[in-house]
Amino acid sequence: MDFLKLVTPKAIAAVWAENASNRIPYAGEALFPARKQAGLDLSWIKGSKGLPISLMPSTFDAKATFRDRIGVEKLQTEMPFFREGFKIKEKDRQEIMRAQAANDPYLNAALSRIYDDANELIEGAEVVAERMRMQLLFPIDGNAGIVIKANGVDYTYNYDPNELWKTSNYFTLTSSAKWDAPSTADPFANIQTVKNAIRTKTGAEIVYVMMNSTTFGLLPKMTNVKNRYLSTSGIALGYLTDSDVRRVIEATSEIQFIIYDKMYRDEDKVAHKFVPDNYVAFLPAGALGNTNYGTTPEEADLLGSGAAEVEIVQTGVAVTREVTVNPVNVNTFASEIVLPSFERMDDVAVMKVA
Repeated sequence: MDFLKLVTPKAIAAVWAENASNRIPYAGEALFPARKQAGLDLSWIKGSKGLPISLMPSTFDAKATFRDRIGVEKLQTEMPFFREGFKIKEKDRQEIMRAQAANDPYLNAALSRIYDDANELIEGAEVVAERMRMQLLFPIDGNAGIVIKANGVDYTYNYDPNELWKTSNYFTLTSSAKWDAPSTADPFANIQTVKNAIRTKTGAEIVYVMMNSTTFGLLPKMTNVKNRYLSTSGIALGYLTDSDVRRVIEATSEIQFIIYDKMYRDEDKVAHKFVPDNYVAFLPAGALGNTNYGTTPEEADLLGSGAAEVEIVQTGVAVTREVTVNPVNVNTFASEIVLPSFERMDDVAVMKVA
């Protein structure tokens, strides 16, 4: 069995495709469908009022930073280019050869671990895209843009440089109106206020409200929601279930809930929610923008060149393998150039509810 033939980018892509067919998609994949384009011309990346987004100054040819972290070698250069890799070192290869020669029953487990490492690279590329999309949908304090800081590099894109969107589409509840004030909060009025504002501004109809379970958990405690449930069902309940809350609010406000609780780990392995607590996004039907993938250096210069093996997965993620001779290592990388556009930004509103 030729080990090198088992862990090619093509094989890795096939394993990923099989696994991906069973995974729960990221919410942002439907809201920002993937689109491929040559390079990544920022004039195509739109924000509020359909204007190109503003990019923080940087140097494009900055040297990549290497760091070792739990056996994974990671490279990153400036936004929007991401590259991450792992290597099979000489000692690892010797262990696999020994297992092959001895017909070791743990050989398949060792090979599976290699595929798992490769799948984690591709999943990491997917996390980058979802992180960006959710930052746009849930801008902290109304600052609409994308910020990812790692390895001493600040990746910052401003989608609302004049704060026009923040002025008209970002709402903050105060005092007794907050959702953590259950005796006085009125989510029905909040939803109607936002629906009216967006309809007046752009003519779009708000169809969905998106939040995480922590924020949704504030609703069953509200006196206003309990009273509305009593008036529509004739049943007085001390505690409402999630389905009770959904039913009464969706029927009254003509919206649908999207509860999104997926999480990710950042560059320092700290867990974060894609959707922050106490924020609600108000969304119209249909796509809101695109997840734009550019042409990575690996795809542009190595695909078909014979210098390295390259396979493209998930629209724009390049999986690349190279074999070095001194030392003899097998290096596998996943790279992407990715940035969402937000053409329907003005049809979307966000409210900080607590």
